[in-house]
Amino acid sequence: MVPLNYYLILGAVVFAIGVLGVIVRRDLIVVLMSIELMLNAVNLTFIAFACFLGSMAGQVAVFFVMAVAAAEAVIGLAIIISVFRHRQTLDPQEMQLLKW
Repeated sequence: MVPLNYYLILGAVVFAIGVLGVIVRRDLIVVLMSIELMLNAVNLTFIAFACFLGSMAGQVAVFFVMAVAAAEAVIGLAIIISVFRHRQTLDPQEMQLLKW
């Protein structure tokens, strides 16, 4: 059996890669993918703790996180397509139309 620490370290590394992708990249599609990567890192941590503690609560939480991630992807892509049709760019620095 793999120790819990390995799963937690892997989850932290994947989450850090996702945070780095959100901070560094300027493309909105890559930013959305980085957010999905962070959510998957949290899912990995939930599953690791659920297996370690012998509980189903972590797996139920993962189910809800996946549902929210799917909804976030659909809404995010719809907003990106709408903004691209209006502004002809996907650069977050150029998109000031969502501000007041």
